[in-house]
Amino acid sequence: MKLNKADILKALENISAPGEGQNLVESGAVTNVQVFGDEVEVDVTIKNPSLQAKKKTEVEILKIIHKEVYEKAKIKVNLKVDAPAKPKVNQIKGNPIPGIQNIIAVASGKGGVGKSTVTANLAVTLAKMGFKVGLLDTDIYGPSMPIMFDVAMEKPLSVNVNGKSKMKPVENYGVKLLSIGFFTQPNQAVIWRGPMASKALNQMIFDAHWGELDFLLLDLPPGTGDIHLSIMQSLPVTGAVVVSTPQEIALADARKGVAMFQQEAISVPVLGIVENMAYFTPAELPNNKYHIFGKDGAKNLAEDLDTPFLGEIPLVQSIREAGDVGRPAAMQTATPIEAAFEELTKNVVQELVKRNTDLPPTEAIKITTMAGCAAVKKK
Repeated sequence: MKLNKADILKALENISAPGEGQNLVESGAVTNVQVFGDEVEVDVTIKNPSLQAKKKTEVEILKIIHKEVYEKAKIKVNLKVDAPAKPKVNQIKGNPIPGIQNIIAVASGKGGVGKSTVTANLAVTLAKMGFKVGLLDTDIYGPSMPIMFDVAMEKPLSVNVNGKSKMKPVENYGVKLLSIGFFTQPNQAVIWRGPMASKALNQMIFDAHWGELDFLLLDLPPGTGDIHLSIMQSLPVTGAVVVSTPQEIALADARKGVAMFQQEAISVPVLGIVENMAYFTPAELPNNKYHIFGKDGAKNLAEDLDTPFLGEIPLVQSIREAGDVGRPAAMQTATPIEAAFEELTKNVVQELVKRNTDLPPTEAIKITTMAGCAAVKKK
């Protein structure tokens, strides 16, 4: 028997679309009907993703065509589900630290690009601007902040807060500081596996009395590994700053650092990229610039990734010397170095304000599979 498409559509008007007040035809759920003699093929798209709704719709289509059109019709139902995406609720899965307004992670894909130097100078510049600042040295295996802040021989004190014993961060230059370096000897190597390092890190985060802070800076270790995931599983990081030198070998790893934060399982907003060691200026020739590691590499990378460029820091001998003696170079008043770090800091704050205006609060991530450790594929 040769079937008629109009008869099929009329029969389908007797079936209600799952979860809707209209029938399958009125609602647009029936997207196509093809008839070949006594064979019928029906394409249907419903919005209810439940297995019960799908099975019920398919069975009703078969019954109604057999009943109203032709009882021996050969029917094929192609059923698809087009369920509306559930709105994402920004519920913090980790444990926020009371009193801390913004948490900024400073990272680099590669070691040796001056990430810790940039972090230290960013911290003291924020403090000079009048902000309340904390700095957590998360590099368990190579802590450097105690030396950079001239507090290598200090130890955090124990204080009682609401009946609980907490660590009081060491403070210098207006910055509250915690580091694993306070708990080890200068010649002692920290030989811990990932879980042990993560546990120590969590203790420094949550067993510390940070008080009221406008900014908590996290000086992350190089790479994209276990410590980074532990941090972002524990804390709702507000934004990330990626540090790189202009040379291609550093930029390749910086690109991976940005991709880590942008990965769907992590989704931490990248505030921008900093170009450190952008050029060399000798003290005797302050107007000369020698681009030892290449020119504008990080700036071009920022453009390629559609990420803000936060500024460039020159390669100056006094920056290294200042870090070695424990007095960050940004504290040298009325110098080009101070101006460079002030410009960088203003840009970071500006991007942070934009981020807090345009985006909802960051979630602390919850990784339940190896997906959080997978390589990132950029389109």
